[in-house]
Amino acid sequence: MLSAGKLRHRIQMLQRAPGGGLGQPSTVWEPYGQPIWADIKFLSGSESIKAGQVASKATASIRMRWRTDLTADMRASGSGFIFEVKSVLPDMLRRQHVDLVCEVINGRSS
Repeated sequence: MLSAGKLRHRIQMLQRAPGGGLGQPSTVWEPYGQPIWADIKFLSGSESIKAGQVASKATASIRMRWRTDLTADMRASGSGFIFEVKSVLPDMLRRQHVDLVCEVINGRSS
């Protein structure tokens, strides 16, 4: 069972608002459901130089209690970061948790 002590980050799931122009997806994100408790783990990070600018990329895993309503079209916001969900990995065997594989798209400033 997923213990409450491991879920120490409060996150808000986000979904695209309806109504992008000319058939394009909206660029506005709105809250989806209520804020939830989760465990955020940063998996890797890298920096590279693109067009003369330093570009950094970080990936994270967000684990939360079992649910079936999340998709890879969503984002999560919490602990000063915005995460773009790349894939949703449910625990199909025991149905206790869901892991979101995410890319950090906005982080805290130092």
